[in-house]
Formats: sequence, C-alpha cells, structure tokens
Amino acid sequence: MARPRKFQAETAVAKAMEVFWEKGYAAASPQELGARMGLGRGSLYNAFESKQGLFECVLRHYHEHEAPKLLALLTRPGPIKERLRALLLAVIETDVADPERRGCLAINTAIELAGRDAAAARLAARMFEQTEAAFLSLIEEGQRTGEVDATRDARELASFLLNNLTGLRVLGKTAEDTTRLTRIVDALLRSF
Repeated sequence: MARPRKFQAETAVAKAMEVFWEKGYAAASPQELGARMGLGRGSLYNAFESKQGLFECVLRHYHEHEAPKLLALLTRPGPIKERLRALLLAVIETDVADPERRGCLAINTAIELAGRDAAAARLAARMFEQTEAAFLSLIEEGQRTGEVDATRDARELASFLLNNLTGLRVLGKTAEDTTRLTRIVDALLRSF
C-alpha cells in the first residue's frame, strides 16, 4: 500500500509559486522551496520528481488560478474600453504596489527560460494565448456593438493588446509610480 501524502499538493504548489515568482527559476533553490512548502528535499523530489517538474506544476497553477483573476475584469458588464482600461489599470496598480516587483510569472518565465526550457516556454505561451483569446473575445464584442471599428482585424488588435500588456508588465517592474504607465494605457485606448 502506498504511503499517504502528508501535505496538500495544491497548498505546496502555491507556496512554491511564491518562491519562483520572487526569485525566478534559477535562483530558487530546492532547499528554499522545500522549506517554504514544508517538505524535506526527499519529499519534494518524491512528490514532483524534480525542480523542473515542480516548476511546471507551478506554471499550471498560475495559469489556472492567478491569470483568470485579472481576465475576469474583461467579462464584466459595460463598455469594452472601460473594461479594458480597468484591466490594464489593475495590472499597473498591482505591479507598482508590489514591493518585490515580481511582475507576471508567465512573462518572467518567458524572459528567463524560453530559449532553454521548451516545457516552460510552452506553458508561458499557453498563458499568453489565453490572454490574447480574452482580448479577441472583447474586441469582437466591441465590433458587434459598434464600439470598435468592425473593419479592423480583430486578431491583429488582440495581438497588439497582448503586446502592450506585456510591455506594461515589464515597465511596471521598474516604475516608481503609475503616471507613465497610465499615459500608455490612455494612448493605447485612443488607438482603436
């Protein structure tokens, strides 16, 4: 009979996510991960097979639990530009208010690992695709209601929004306040 696990996997993964988010993949040591998760090194490897296996679980957790929180702002009622502005300002406020300037785990992963870890790159790309799909849905809604020019390519606009969101998240890691980032949002919203 297999030994029962003495920890909650979901809780452990959420704690590991904090370490990877704060430090990045390379700087997160197995000792620190285990300590934060309440697991010994052996238990960590028994449960997740490797640091990379744990990281992939963390990215899936982030994709399923963290990313949807912000994207939910796009599904609220109201004009689409107001919803988009609410999302972008929420991202800015979150990033600038974070004393550790963690930013977005998907973007951090793409920057740190995309050329060296195909599995991590695929998981980050899937998160970008999820965000772009949410933008596409919003733009298509705006085209149906007349809020967005229906002659514009909706996929092109969704990619444009994803690119701008990514840039805002990177700039948010060093911004001293929200002034510059809010100007970017206002210019972006005037562009369509």
